[in-house]
Amino acid sequence: IYTSFPSGCAIIRPPRDGGIRYRGLTQEQVLPVDYEIEYICRGNRVIVGPKVRKCLPDGTWTDLNQRSKCCKFNSSFCYLQRSKMCLDKTDLSESELFARLLLFYCLEGFLLVGRNSTQCTKLGKWDSPKPPLHNTPHTSRITLYIGALFPMSGGWPGGQACLPAAQMALDLVNKRTDILPDYELELIYYDSMCDPGEATKLLYDLLYTEPIKIVLMPGCSSVSTLVAEAARMWNLIVLSYGSSSPALSNRQRFPTFFRTHPSATLHNPTRVQLFQKWKWTKIATIQQTTEVFTSTLDDLEQRVKEAGIEISVRQSFLTDPAVAVKNLKRQDARIIVGLFYETEARKVFCEVYKEKLYGKKYVWFLIGWYADNWFKIKDPSINCTVEQMTEAVEGHVTTEIVMLNPETVRGASNLTSQEFLAQLMSKLGGKNPEETGGFQEAPLAYDAVWALALALNKTVGPLKAKGRRLEDFNYNNKDITAEIYRALNTSSFEGVSGHVVFDAQGSRMAWTLIEQLQGGSYKKIGYYDMTKGNLSWYGNDRWIGSGPPADQTVVIQKFRYLSQKLFVSVSVFAGLGILMGIVCLTFNIYNSNVRYIQNSQPYLNNMTAVGCMMALAAVFPLGIDGLHVRNSQFPVVCQFRLWLLGLGFSLAYGSMFTKIWWVHTVFTKKDEKKDKRKHLEPWKLYATVGVLLVIDILSLMIWQIVDPLHITVEKFTKEAPKGDVDQLIEPLLQHCSSEKMNTWLGVVYGYKGLLLLLGIFLAYETKSVSTEKINDHRAVGMAIYNVSVLCMITAPVTMILSSKQDASFAFASLAIIFSVYITLVVLFVPKMRRLITRGEWQSDQQETMKTGSSTNNNDEEKSRQLERENKELQKIIQEVLYFQIVVSRQKILSYHNKPYTNGKLIYSAFR
Repeated sequence: IYTSFPSGCAIIRPPRDGGIRYRGLTQEQVLPVDYEIEYICRGNRVIVGPKVRKCLPDGTWTDLNQRSKCCKFNSSFCYLQRSKMCLDKTDLSESELFARLLLFYCLEGFLLVGRNSTQCTKLGKWDSPKPPLHNTPHTSRITLYIGALFPMSGGWPGGQACLPAAQMALDLVNKRTDILPDYELELIYYDSMCDPGEATKLLYDLLYTEPIKIVLMPGCSSVSTLVAEAARMWNLIVLSYGSSSPALSNRQRFPTFFRTHPSATLHNPTRVQLFQKWKWTKIATIQQTTEVFTSTLDDLEQRVKEAGIEISVRQSFLTDPAVAVKNLKRQDARIIVGLFYETEARKVFCEVYKEKLYGKKYVWFLIGWYADNWFKIKDPSINCTVEQMTEAVEGHVTTEIVMLNPETVRGASNLTSQEFLAQLMSKLGGKNPEETGGFQEAPLAYDAVWALALALNKTVGPLKAKGRRLEDFNYNNKDITAEIYRALNTSSFEGVSGHVVFDAQGSRMAWTLIEQLQGGSYKKIGYYDMTKGNLSWYGNDRWIGSGPPADQTVVIQKFRYLSQKLFVSVSVFAGLGILMGIVCLTFNIYNSNVRYIQNSQPYLNNMTAVGCMMALAAVFPLGIDGLHVRNSQFPVVCQFRLWLLGLGFSLAYGSMFTKIWWVHTVFTKKDEKKDKRKHLEPWKLYATVGVLLVIDILSLMIWQIVDPLHITVEKFTKEAPKGDVDQLIEPLLQHCSSEKMNTWLGVVYGYKGLLLLLGIFLAYETKSVSTEKINDHRAVGMAIYNVSVLCMITAPVTMILSSKQDASFAFASLAIIFSVYITLVVLFVPKMRRLITRGEWQSDQQETMKTGSSTNNNDEEKSRQLERENKELQKIIQEVLYFQIVVSRQKILSYHNKPYTNGKLIYSAFR
């Protein structure tokens, strides 16, 4: 009983031994208008009566007057499925009639003569008559059906050549009496257009339309992924002839999948081998956003990482590659791996031409299964000419699975690869192979049929032992599927595409062919055997430039060295200064007993001369760089710079500072303190210099122990050389540095700066003091002025100019030279001049030899005594003058009080 509802139809009960397939999942008790259900039967039963019912607007189902049953057929006649449909078309639209396809088949033991299918036309008639029915049991072969999807159009129109190749194989297999002698293979195929959406509809037709297919043969990776994932639910083996997606190697996801086309990942070991051969360590990739290419690129990324190669740029696109190509250009990609279908390849290289991303600086790696003239095919989706495309693709390299056996051997089909090609060309009717999609993959389709036939033949014996036959297969029978799986998994034979064998994931193992486009045509340049890691190289690769391009702009690191002319010139002045210091030191030591020299504290002057020579000696290591010494020796040079300059400053400036400090201490205090300090012993002066020197030594030692100097390299902006050279020069400069260089320099500069400022202050305070104890303190003050000014200017300037080696060296070294020259000239030249012009060194020296060292002490005592006497006389004179002035004032006042005065008396009193 069927209950009607105004807004839909109630759910129908299924027939006995059957069920109902709903169009989509539903939990509703009332199904909407136009909703369709389909009856299915269990086991070998078939539907008798309407198989599909549709909900009508009045709440009833179609054909309620006809009962649907699941029946077994044991009578001796051929069954014509829905044979009256074309005669009675009252309940069907014209489009539905046109779409109907009737398949005829015979029950067990009987023969179907004639065509096994008919199509209903718009005229309401079948395009072929119903085959005659014979009651005589047949003795011919049993037909096993293969459901196939061949992409005759779309992104990869591989079916154009693969379908004829498969039909050739079927014809040969069916003629062989030693392969499946009791069976005949028949191909039922559709055009999938390499579109998963279209393939879904076609797969449904294959599975739910009689007869049962024993194996599915899809092509195109996206379609194969869909079919292989669904086939497990119907216990179907899937054997693909044109699927390269690495994702299909997943046995958990695709447990019944095999393919004669190797996985796309088989290209990657070859690519890595070529990268290493041409010494490339940086590559870029651009891919079409599909699963096959994404999986391939993920595998490539893992392999290049293991090989120490970097993928610096990774771009992808869906339909328009313009932005991705521009990004490759902007990021200086040179070695580029492209993963996309043939139609997108034309779009990519049209953009490549526009961006000038080709030529001697670039190498493209493409997939090798495009048609040989793919770049010459006119494509309305691009606006580049054939000439422009040809120019852009010149020199690119392809990696291609070896799909045609290069050896002249006869395999399972008793054909050589060349004989196969000849027969295929004949079947194609003289079509240009370059314009026929899938021509390269045709041997794989041919061998796929042979692999299936040999595997089915291998299962006949085991199935017979179990009391089963291949014709017993249905979508619920797992035993027959398991036997076919085992047979395919152990396949091993010589085919027209080479040796056919499957790995554990069901993928074909094969060699890789390496080709290069030279002069508009592909040339073989090598083979790679991944199983043995063997690269067979022909050596005929050709490049637009002098050889394989660099994987990036070649950056040549070039050290900047000090100008040798400047170094030699400054070294000459430094050497002359050292010679001058030696002369001054010799003069001072030789005349140390002369009174005038003794009054200038000659030992402190000796320290000044030694310090000046050490500072000048520091000029030499300042000019030594990587041009003169090895990197391992450079830290030693750095130490010499630091210690010579530091200790030289401490000795030279410290001795001058000590003099000026003593003069200021003695002659700028109160009189009562002066007398106490005038007798300062010389050892205290030397001790002061020693303290300054010890402070420097300790600070330098701590610095070098805690944070020693080492080489650092400063990198500058890359520079382009002259000419069309694919190179950049990166200047480098070596420095002496430490981890906390700025901190240490801050401490040293702070300490030395305070000494310089204090020295300037003391020199200014004592500029008017005159003493014979240190008779050259004014010259010392002048030297301190010059040294302080030069040091305060040089320190910050050299830090600013540290990146300019010539300017920095010139400024620092000349500052040292000028400071030393001024100091030596100011301190020693006046002494030389006085002793030479007055001849004082002879008389003073002879007198000193007679009287010994007491002479100088007596003179000092006399000098101090005369000074005291002068002060006492000054006091007496001041008192007398004061008394006379007072007396004179009183006299003037007394004369002024007299009544008679005149000028003479006043003048007399004033006197």
